[in-house]
Amino acid sequence: MAQIKVTDRDGVEHEIDGNTSFTLMENLRDLDYGVAAVCGGMCACATCHVYVDPEWLAKLPAAHSDEKDLLRDLSTYRENSRLSCQIKFTAQLDGLKVRIADDE
Repeated sequence: MAQIKVTDRDGVEHEIDGNTSFTLMENLRDLDYGVAAVCGGMCACATCHVYVDPEWLAKLPAAHSDEKDLLRDLSTYRENSRLSCQIKFTAQLDGLKVRIADDE
């Protein structure tokens, strides 16, 4: 297990044990303050939108064009926006800090 620091929509930070067999979205979707993940990780809905702490952005794999296209269409898009379904959570991401994006 590795730690994920998640700030919910109310600004409260939570530290959770992340499962490195899952994507970031799979780690976040069952939390009361987590992401909706309506499409189940198919990169089709953007309901798993998170803001990645800037210090972690370079440690993540680059976003694919489908993810970029979905994100750029959101009114809540920021430069540090990512779809959590597209991030494989690994031991190297221990301590990853994200904030759940506002609802669209």
